[in-house]
Amino acid sequence: MAGLMKDELFEAQLLRTLGYAPYGGADAGECLAVAGRVAGTDLSSWHDAWTAAATRLTAAAAAQVASARSAFFRAANYFRTAGVFALGAPVGPRLTEAHRREVESFRRGAALLALPPEIVAIPYEGSFLPAYYFPAAADGAARATVILTNGYDGTAEELYFTNGAAALERGYNVLAFDGPGQGGMIIDRGVPFRPDWENVITPVVDYLLARPDVDPDRIALIGLSLGGYLAPRAATAEHRLAACVADCGPYDVFDVVARRLPGFLARQLPDGRPALLRLLDRLVRLVMSKPTAGWAMRRNLMVHGLSDPLDYFRIAPQYSLKGIEDRIQCPTFVCSADGDDLSSDAEKLYDALACPKRFYRFTAAEGAGQHCESGARSLFHAVAFDWLDRALDLAGITASR
Repeated sequence: MAGLMKDELFEAQLLRTLGYAPYGGADAGECLAVAGRVAGTDLSSWHDAWTAAATRLTAAAAAQVASARSAFFRAANYFRTAGVFALGAPVGPRLTEAHRREVESFRRGAALLALPPEIVAIPYEGSFLPAYYFPAAADGAARATVILTNGYDGTAEELYFTNGAAALERGYNVLAFDGPGQGGMIIDRGVPFRPDWENVITPVVDYLLARPDVDPDRIALIGLSLGGYLAPRAATAEHRLAACVADCGPYDVFDVVARRLPGFLARQLPDGRPALLRLLDRLVRLVMSKPTAGWAMRRNLMVHGLSDPLDYFRIAPQYSLKGIEDRIQCPTFVCSADGDDLSSDAEKLYDALACPKRFYRFTAAEGAGQHCESGARSLFHAVAFDWLDRALDLAGITASR
């Protein structure tokens, strides 16, 4: 992939989009053609090129079911890609419209699956979590089920491509949802992230346990990106989970962001010398003004409901697994990828776990040396689901005794 685009972040997002081709979310030639129409680091050019491709697909969707489903699914992924760099506060029409069209296209495509998903509203703190429930079969038999949880800039719809389709192929029911700070929860309703993800996952597990087609002893949680923190965090307290997968998540968010700062400034956080903190604030705001270099921080502030960059550094230590790893009881799969600083400490989490566990490092030599194995999701699925099959089979045997 190196060198296809003039900007490193654009290239990473292109790979993310293209990586869903095995699951019906992209076409390689289509994506490369769109990439060729993006000018430099121009965010408007990125948005317009992907929007045009997605719009063309929805306008030309065929009457034949398989062709129409493919067109709508690819359009959904491309609309998401079009809006990804619009993540930032205040939420603007470019982001809301991209998300609206992503959801609409995805639902039109999903309705054409042999077993369409149920569109679900999971009760949550006087409101609801938007979700999709995909049954693995129509016979109503109780089956192993995976809950999919995302990171900073994903959506429930994207989760179908990241892990959902692969899980369904392997006979799992799938529950994909937007939690606080994610997808429709933040874009449409302004509900920001929270670190105590156990309080998000518990109502999801409650919902699943009320379904007769869910095996109560074989419910697993798979977390992607920041979800690789959120999933094990939930497992520290939600002990009805039979297994947990942490895919390229941080062990401690503050450690990750502090390593990206000059050391003498990082040492001032959270409440050090005022003059140096003012300097840090100015530097961060300067970076935030840049189209792609500032995107991550603009996104971070939005999803956490913040306006002050220094406040982000102050809340980051809340997103840590240090000192609570031993509360995880279920078998846990932890992985990292070459060149991915977000998961660079994943092996430290693995070492600290007291539960049955497995660690895997995905490498550039395998084609998986990107955050969340963006260009090699099929490889991730082979490794992670083979492990999960064994872990849940054991959980089922243990529960039956």
